[in-house]
Amino acid sequence: MQIDLARSSHSVGRNLWTLEWCTKYRYGMMRKLGNRNLVAACIRQAAHRHGIGLIELAVLPDHIHTVASLPRGMTEDEAVRLLKGASSRKLFQVKEHFTLRYPRRHFWSRGYYAHTVGVTDLQTQIDYVRNQDIHHGTFLLT
Repeated sequence: MQIDLARSSHSVGRNLWTLEWCTKYRYGMMRKLGNRNLVAACIRQAAHRHGIGLIELAVLPDHIHTVASLPRGMTEDEAVRLLKGASSRKLFQVKEHFTLRYPRRHFWSRGYYAHTVGVTDLQTQIDYVRNQDIHHGTFLLT
């Protein structure tokens, strides 16, 4: 897998992260395929808007795994805040009945997990995210 280097006037590098977060109260809101695809689309749209490159994204019934390339100067905290906030806002616009489960419109839990990805372990992290369905024994409902 070839990931482009971020270049500026005096530096060259990559800012790769594995990010994971879950739904509030771990409700399995993405168990249905339609909801899973909608959540993935909302996260991809938010990432594109903020210049975050999603290398791999796995949406499971109650949490998200992703490998992302962050823009120069963006912290993982800012990236997660932007992705969670924008995707949650869009989800409640499209699926108004989600407010029955989340009356305060807080779709994602406050916490998250993040770690950097080096060049040597990038493929390992991508494979890890791709195989989350197998790891969790997740089945899609249609």
